[in-house]
Amino acid sequence: MSRLAIDVEGLNKSFGGKRVVKDFSLQVREGEIYGFLGPNGSGKTTSIRMLCGLLKPDSGRGTCLGFDVLRETASIKREVGYMTQRFSLWEDLTIRENLDFVARMYGMADRREAAQRALDDLGLGPRQHQLAGTLSGGWKQRLALAACMLHRPRLLLLDEPTAGVDPQARRDFWEEIHALAARGISVLVSTHYMDEAERCHRLAYIAYGDLLATGTPDEVLHKVSLHTWEVAGSSAALAELGARLKDRPGIAHVTAFGNTLHVSGEDAAALERAIAPLRGELAWKRSQASLEDVFIHLMKGRNDA
Repeated sequence: MSRLAIDVEGLNKSFGGKRVVKDFSLQVREGEIYGFLGPNGSGKTTSIRMLCGLLKPDSGRGTCLGFDVLRETASIKREVGYMTQRFSLWEDLTIRENLDFVARMYGMADRREAAQRALDDLGLGPRQHQLAGTLSGGWKQRLALAACMLHRPRLLLLDEPTAGVDPQARRDFWEEIHALAARGISVLVSTHYMDEAERCHRLAYIAYGDLLATGTPDEVLHKVSLHTWEVAGSSAALAELGARLKDRPGIAHVTAFGNTLHVSGEDAAALERAIAPLRGELAWKRSQASLEDVFIHLMKGRNDA
């Protein structure tokens, strides 16, 4: 068993009398990529900021990289690389100037060598004199990751790092993340993309402050008893079918996926009875519930109270 990079229990945080993180517990192993999922406003960013020492929990206990999350936040910050949702470097500086400036802020004695190492490791060398403001989303993302890695952190906290970048840039980014994990660096990454969730070693799903599910992608899929049928057809036919299926006994939810509908329920027999009168109209087949099906199911009936 690997040692734990993060080991926290019962963390709580409130703003203005509203508790946005409720009894949050999490364990992340060294060298593990841990996916952190949930809707907007669910408490993901607040939880990440508590883990990296930027926010002090109202209550709870635990450690991050061996340091107490309540009393040793300054020590945690020195060992963590935090990449925010939005590009937060200086657009009127070049790539190299940005890295040099960040290294100065860390007080690094070897800042020029560190900047060069980051340029080489992330393939930024050929663009080092380009202004950051002229970079595409994918290259900005790569620069932000390079800045996070300058001080050689043991833990990366990445808050929706691939939002707004193209699929190839997302794929390249994840290859970098897996290479870092292979070197023993732990990664906690929040994302809305289900294909990215499947790239993680383990997952946690949080909604409005509550942790709903955790485990490997396969474990999460099997923790929820969910049976799914897939039906294909034209957009008009599927829209009409979806309206007829909703609220039938035995059907938990009906979700559109391109030219198909996923029709899911917790009881296989009840689900089959519900769809039986409509089976002859379109092409139906049994399907494996996806992570997205499971998360939609977990969210049913929940709201931001």
